[in-house]
Amino acid sequence: MKIGVKVGDVMTRSFISVSPEMSAAECSKEMISKRVGSLIVKDGQHLKGIITEGDIIKAIAVNKNLAKLKAKEIMTKNVVSISPSEDMYNALVKMKGKKVRWLPVTVKGRVIGMLTVKDILRIEPSLFEIVKEFTPIREESEKMKAIGLRKKRSAMASGEVWSKEGECEECGSFGILYDVDGRAICEDCKDEETD
Repeated sequence: MKIGVKVGDVMTRSFISVSPEMSAAECSKEMISKRVGSLIVKDGQHLKGIITEGDIIKAIAVNKNLAKLKAKEIMTKNVVSISPSEDMYNALVKMKGKKVRWLPVTVKGRVIGMLTVKDILRIEPSLFEIVKEFTPIREESEKMKAIGLRKKRSAMASGEVWSKEGECEECGSFGILYDVDGRAICEDCKDEETD
């Protein structure tokens, strides 16, 4: 399935990059100040790796001093990249296959941009179903499971039938759904019907 939109047309050209010699502490500050979840590590124009929020967290978890670590010590070295001439759908398939949310865009090893899941969804929101399969926010999904379990218990006690998570058939919002007269609707729509 081709979308007909090239990666080069969608990618972010103003990506944030750091040197392999930058300290991990400086990298984390850069992520915070620029409000990004990853940094391209490059030497000159050439891709050397990528540092993600996960890489920083792993370093902290093993009690590493971020000020003493260099970017090259915590970065992911075997980075999956993509060409700017690839179709955006191919990029999404590659992201899904490698379970990553961003791809550096390269030409002959030289970094020219960054493509994120957000970039893709901004252009083609209909691909959300594919994206949600491989980019679950673990903390949020755990919260939703806990909320769902509490709501399910409450619903069972009151005689309501809890259905699943998904898109409300009434308003289109995503969340916990209830089976009301054979329709899967969210709590807000369910409350409106009972008022």
